[in-house]
Amino acid sequence: MRLFPIIFLLTYSFMHLFIVFKAKNALNLKPRAIHVLIIFSIFMIFMPIFLRLYRFETHWLIDKLYFGSFLWVGFIFLFFCLLLVTTLYTLILKIWKYLLRKDFHCLILPSNTNFILALLLAVILSIYGLFEANNIKIEKVTINTYKLPPSVDVFRIVHISDVHLGPLVKERKLREMIKLIEKASPDILVATGDIVDGQINNHPDYIKPFLILNPRYGKYAVLGNHELYVGLEQSIDYLQKAGFMVLRNEGFSIQGIINIAGIDDPSVKFFLKSNISEKNILSKLSQGEFTIFLKHRPIVSSDYIDLFDLQLSGHSHKGQIFPLNLITKFYYDVHGGLARLSDRSYIYVSRGVGTSGPPIRILSPPEITVIDIVRKQ
Repeated sequence: MRLFPIIFLLTYSFMHLFIVFKAKNALNLKPRAIHVLIIFSIFMIFMPIFLRLYRFETHWLIDKLYFGSFLWVGFIFLFFCLLLVTTLYTLILKIWKYLLRKDFHCLILPSNTNFILALLLAVILSIYGLFEANNIKIEKVTINTYKLPPSVDVFRIVHISDVHLGPLVKERKLREMIKLIEKASPDILVATGDIVDGQINNHPDYIKPFLILNPRYGKYAVLGNHELYVGLEQSIDYLQKAGFMVLRNEGFSIQGIINIAGIDDPSVKFFLKSNISEKNILSKLSQGEFTIFLKHRPIVSSDYIDLFDLQLSGHSHKGQIFPLNLITKFYYDVHGGLARLSDRSYIYVSRGVGTSGPPIRILSPPEITVIDIVRKQ
């Protein structure tokens, strides 16, 4: 947690420096304009870090600052990527011109045209990203098993993750999410971390919507890294008030129908100096029942891969903003969707409902997952 702000600050500062440099050359800015641009950039660089490090109560002014500063983060990232692409494109053509002794001048746009086109496209993509981030998709998954009892033909799970309730994801989106979950009529509702991202545990508008949901076999949640960042006690208090049973490195059978187990995020375990392993938790459960394993991060070890039937995770957001999905795909073996891990086990990784950081999504729409566990005849 302490290292992340430093990495973010260095990367974000470099993006601003690169854009200021390109603006100076492309638009022939005067010194006074450059100074204003630098001062504004410094303010915008430190604002999201300041807002993140200090745990403010929700307030309309703080909410506006959050939205503006983190929307700017997304815009700058897109603008930087587009400028980088145009810069590399121009550089490659110049290298080809030198090596092949041919004139590619007609394929090279003027620097001011490149800059303005990248700026306009970054604005358009940011606006589109705002719409995509608020368009929740229902993803449906079916898994067949012999492990359900004869009295149960279908057991429906609704899976949510990474809602990030707080200054950026408000009660309006929460209520929309609740309506979609209610319509799905789940047997259980599970939440795989990062549900909380602000000081909301005492705000009834964030608690009451969840109380509408009363699945037949309950609501279960595990802790993600953001629950730690905003405060474990506040996060657990909120989840419990919202009607969730918070699984803290434990598992049990739900009325002899299925097993459910959940583990704290590694950041929480590190903070609490806990060494409880997934293998220890899962090995205590009956292997004759279908086992659902809730874990925030989509990481699986060979030590316990055959001790569960379905692991549900989130965390990756499937990159959230293209081209970050290329990084999450490289970092995680499964960064989104359903994948088979062995003859017995599957993993499903949710793209999440909310947004982390920038309130935009591009090529990674938010999702609620409806999973039907179907008994084989």
